[in-house]
Amino acid sequence: MRLIAWFMVSVAVMVGGESAHADDPCAAFTWDVRHERILFAKEPQAAVDGEALATSPTLATEKLYQLNLRRQAEVTFAAPPGKKSAGDGTYGGLAKLTVDTAGVYRLSLDQPLWVDVLANGAVLPAKDFQGRKACNAPHKIVEFFLPAGTPITLQFSGGSIPAVKITVTHGPAQAP
Repeated sequence: MRLIAWFMVSVAVMVGGESAHADDPCAAFTWDVRHERILFAKEPQAAVDGEALATSPTLATEKLYQLNLRRQAEVTFAAPPGKKSAGDGTYGGLAKLTVDTAGVYRLSLDQPLWVDVLANGAVLPAKDFQGRKACNAPHKIVEFFLPAGTPITLQFSGGSIPAVKITVTHGPAQAP
């Protein structure tokens, strides 16, 4: 009898979990993204478009920004984007960042565009990533190990709309 009760509770939890995910596609992240979701619920700070590195905005951690993107063909990237875009109608841009403490940071975006991170002219590999369809608060999160005190270039490419909301947060082990 206990086995049947345990089974019924397990099924109810699984079905209830699926229902919750159907109601809120953002709940399907397997990472704890509560902090990022809180930031995405705020009004973003406007950031000018980053057509070239010299004119790109400087971002800070723990804030939500809306970065205006340009036609990708108009953007002067610091390095070729890591993923080929699907055509001339895509959007891209640049931003700068410097962190005080080395460690894992999350770049969260409200849409499915490609992000490259460069430090000292070299492309940094992504540590991990997650994305959720039908969720834009955030849609995609990519983790990178960022060095302290080093100017970082953020490159965005392959966007389907001319703006992106972005936040940079500390990784889970170093949350403030």
